[in-house]
Amino acid sequence: MIELQHIIKVFNRGQVNEVTALSDISLTIQKGEFVVVIGSNGSGKSTLFNIIAGAETPTNGHVIIDNKDVTKLAEYKRSQWIARVFQNPLSGTAPELSIIDNFRLAALRTTQKKLVIGVNDAFKKTVRDKIATLGMGLENKIEQQMGSLSGGQRQALTLLMSVMDKTDILLLDEPTAALDPRSANTILQTADKLIKEYKLTAILITHNLKDAYQYGNRLVQMNEGKVLRDLDTAKKAALKQQDLFEWF
Repeated sequence: MIELQHIIKVFNRGQVNEVTALSDISLTIQKGEFVVVIGSNGSGKSTLFNIIAGAETPTNGHVIIDNKDVTKLAEYKRSQWIARVFQNPLSGTAPELSIIDNFRLAALRTTQKKLVIGVNDAFKKTVRDKIATLGMGLENKIEQQMGSLSGGQRQALTLLMSVMDKTDILLLDEPTAALDPRSANTILQTADKLIKEYKLTAILITHNLKDAYQYGNRLVQMNEGKVLRDLDTAKKAALKQQDLFEWF
């Protein structure tokens, strides 16, 4: 589903403050894999995500998604394959719109917009049923302004919105970093459920080693722009939580 071929990313090339964020990264992620990426600050995790999403263009190398070379393809054009949940809960929603209007926008993410009635009773029921699975009691508040909700509530809704339209790849960019432990737990449980239910190819960046141990079927550790460790399903299953702590 995702293939990174010899990816190099250099910022401020030729200047005094030149930085090599990614150094010859090659990774192949199969359809349906749930990859957890860990690493210290500055290891290249976020740059890797931005390269896959199209927010950054590699200095060298190729990005292949679903057997198509998308290296030069703009971020918005990659939305036919990719949905992304950001670290900041405010980034994934329109705060001034209602919950139902946010969901309607999400449902049209990859389609051409037309002047038709967007929110009808059937759509409202679909959204209510999806939101009810969170157990947050928000299914009866779909007319409420999104900006009035807590960070945890917004992040949970953002996750549901990510699968309102067809998507193959879910990028989770430290989605629990700004949340309290209880909300964080809800978010990751919801993400894990959606990944399995929709058979998504998923990548999660996290600093939480407990979450890295608990979730995903593959573990990648990055350091100084390189892949330091890449554990497949069998090796990750054999991993002990203490091993992760010792890596750091």
